[in-house]
Amino acid sequence: MSKFFKRTKILATIGPATNSAEKVEEIIMAGVNGCRLNCSHGSDEERDQQIKWIRAAAEKKGRSVAILQDLQGPKIRLGMIKDNHLDLKRDDELVLEYGDFEHDGGMIVPVQYNLAEKVKVREPIFLFDGKIKAEVVEIVSATAIKIRILNDGYIMSKKGLNLPDTDFGGDILTPKDLADIEYGATCDYDYVSLSFVQSAEDIEKLKQLLLSYGSTAKVIAKIETKKAIASEENLERIVEASDGIMVARGDMAVEAGAEVVPIVQRKLIALCRKHAKLCIVATQMMASMVEEPEPTRAEVSDVATAVIQGADAVMLSDETANGKYPLEAVKEMKKVILYAQNHSRVASISDIPVGGVSEVYDAISETAARLAERISADVIICQTASGVTATTMAAQRPNLPIVSVTSNVRVANQLALVYANSAFVRPYTEDFGYDLAAELKKSEYLQTREGKKDLLAVIVSGDRDKVGTDTIRIRRI
Repeated sequence: MSKFFKRTKILATIGPATNSAEKVEEIIMAGVNGCRLNCSHGSDEERDQQIKWIRAAAEKKGRSVAILQDLQGPKIRLGMIKDNHLDLKRDDELVLEYGDFEHDGGMIVPVQYNLAEKVKVREPIFLFDGKIKAEVVEIVSATAIKIRILNDGYIMSKKGLNLPDTDFGGDILTPKDLADIEYGATCDYDYVSLSFVQSAEDIEKLKQLLLSYGSTAKVIAKIETKKAIASEENLERIVEASDGIMVARGDMAVEAGAEVVPIVQRKLIALCRKHAKLCIVATQMMASMVEEPEPTRAEVSDVATAVIQGADAVMLSDETANGKYPLEAVKEMKKVILYAQNHSRVASISDIPVGGVSEVYDAISETAARLAERISADVIICQTASGVTATTMAAQRPNLPIVSVTSNVRVANQLALVYANSAFVRPYTEDFGYDLAAELKKSEYLQTREGKKDLLAVIVSGDRDKVGTDTIRIRRI
């Protein structure tokens, strides 16, 4: 039965290609478990509407779907360039000036961040997502810097800049981010992702802000800076401080070098499994499908590798935001996930998973997962109030589905992105896990093995008002 349930989840970005109730419903019905709303583009009003579409589609499907607010962070972008094109030659000197002025076609161009306050002479700068390499040669004024171009090429309006050696001194929350956080706390977001994280302190600052606004959203740290991955210790502290990690491979490749990305991805997935944290692998997973109806062999291998490494979720960016084939991209990704999980076990890690909440929860989850596989159970049922039982169970990476039941809608939505979890909301009773399993068997969402009459379930439960999770039961349903 488990071969029909994808254990690695799909997170899809909503953009112009999917910006309608019909398109959102299509991709969710096709297998999307979470939707990313990118604060770098669009308005609050557009995101409000998108949230309504997502919740309506999830209700129609009868499944929980997570919504992630992706903060722009100090993603430094050029301003508007005349005719949307400026040719550059090696050894040209270009001035980047902070402001929203009109570019006249010359070598002074607007930039949306005051780089003069942060950069130092001889630090590298990459423009247009790395297509143009440059270095700082002079701090011209309090608001402008001069750079020397190191290769021929061109730049366009609002293209990004990367500064891999620049220390932003913890100042990664921009005024736009702060406004988005305050407004987002009034919206139905399950996760908030923080861009260009450099340290655990960045995560703690965002958590305190969300708490002050009464938000129950969890925090995802986007790993994309050279400073974040500078040491194993710093990387692990960031994982421990966050609720989850996004392996943001696009900017990471520009900032730290493309060759480091596969190694960092493997390290991050292992650390997230060790600490029972969510891990999302992102960027260019099926990039060719922006223009083509089928992925390349390399992209298929890339998705399969993330599945085998044990990622909780894989993400579609431009493929569903701006691509010509958003629905096809979701279907192709789902197909790869299912084949990979059904023909290869998840790679082992050297560390025993520890959720960090309680040794009891960790021990119960490890025991239940091993027991379920030993007796060839059809499903693991987790009764959970906070989601901890389900996430610690997922950290064991059992080779079968986990059905989680909770009375908390927010918890169910957050679990939608967690490995192998199908989350359902039901009023709390002592046996609501057993009751849900019986209900799902009757509806044929859960199916018995061929030739078997009963569903074999391992149920993990406890008294939510007293000791929490403390019981493992085997039930035939």
